Amino acid sequence: MATWVDVIFFTYMFIGLYMLALFLFILIPNRNRLFDSPKGKVEGVSIVMPCYNESEHIGKAIESLLNLDWPKNKLEIIIVDDKSSDNSVEVISKYVKKYPNVRLIVNEKNSGGAAEPTNKGVLASRFDYIAVADADSTPSRDALRKMIGFLQEDTKVGGVTCAVLADHPKNFMQKVQAIEYSVIAFNRKLLDMVDAVYVTPGPFALYRKKILIEVGLFDKRNLTQDIEIVWRMLSYGYMARMCLGTKVYSVTPKTFKGWWKQRLRWNIGGKQTLWKYKGLVFRKGMLGSFIIPFFSVSLFLGVFGLGLFFYLLSRRALVSYLSTKYSIYASSTIVRLQDLTFAPSILNFFGLVLFILGLSFTFLGLFVINDTHVKKGNIFNIFFYLIIYLAIYPFNLIHSLYQMARGKYSW
Repeated sequence: MATWVDVIFFTYMFIGLYMLALFLFILIPNRNRLFDSPKGKVEGVSIVMPCYNESEHIGKAIESLLNLDWPKNKLEIIIVDDKSSDNSVEVISKYVKKYPNVRLIVNEKNSGGAAEPTNKGVLASRFDYIAVADADSTPSRDALRKMIGFLQEDTKVGGVTCAVLADHPKNFMQKVQAIEYSVIAFNRKLLDMVDAVYVTPGPFALYRKKILIEVGLFDKRNLTQDIEIVWRMLSYGYMARMCLGTKVYSVTPKTFKGWWKQRLRWNIGGKQTLWKYKGLVFRKGMLGSFIIPFFSVSLFLGVFGLGLFFYLLSRRALVSYLSTKYSIYASSTIVRLQDLTFAPSILNFFGLVLFILGLSFTFLGLFVINDTHVKKGNIFNIFFYLIIYLAIYPFNLIHSLYQMARGKYSW
């Protein structure tokens, strides 16, 4: 007879297998149009770039925007500095003097996030399309040409994202993140096939200005305003799209401490968004019927599995301790040869199947994205990503829950 642990384990396995099967069922009929993008026409685009202490990267980021394959008279770059304490303003000012379509706005005081400076840039813009770019990211030259057609083809599309990839990963930490970024880009395109894109990441996204203003611009209280704005647009009846045909390269944390802090912010912001829109479950189309449940399961599945793992581990340790202790007291045999069995259980079998499928899906995602910065031959990095890296993430999620409970978190 199955125990409650068996039931939970099988439920966990079922959800994992269901997710993989769902993505495969989406991929198979759409595999030949993953990189398609509707043909767009040239219109004015205002690029808004919030900046805070980015003197190391801001110059390269501005140059990548100036290098976009877009007429200069149809492009303006608005950089909003959030009262940086380094020499970011000095670096930006050099470009303002040299290029007439580069503008600088400096906040009187630091706002503590990217939303407020982004909103200021949007309100100061003069074109109908708004691109939001991070100060440490560099989009491909064809980014606007590949993305703008999604907005022009359908007036219900409020935002478009592209493939966000790791920029020149050097150390081991960055190389593992490069694998993660490629897999995320692949998954996000599959979600696009079912109208379920739930985030337009900050490194580079394109919006319709009219819709941004209609829904109230970016939420200054949310740590992941790029997730929240999409959920808000969805609640208004709009949608977001994903263009896999172009990409933006973003600088990733070099150290574990930097990675932990970044993911802590992502997790807190994700839960802020989930809590804000929890009342829309099974309402508002794909937002309530799919995105909120999918996001919730994705967010807490790791913590659930981690808790089950530690329960089984501690139970086994306790049983072993008590058995050994009382065997010594009773002067009986502690370990018998016939007790040592290596017969595989059905739980182990399903766990192995899930791991192999996850590994195969990871390889498939890396193959499709074909990021030159990811060395496909480095099997060790991929195994580390699947076995160690993903297992660390639930600990960060638990830390974020603790921070939210204390009410002490910031950008």
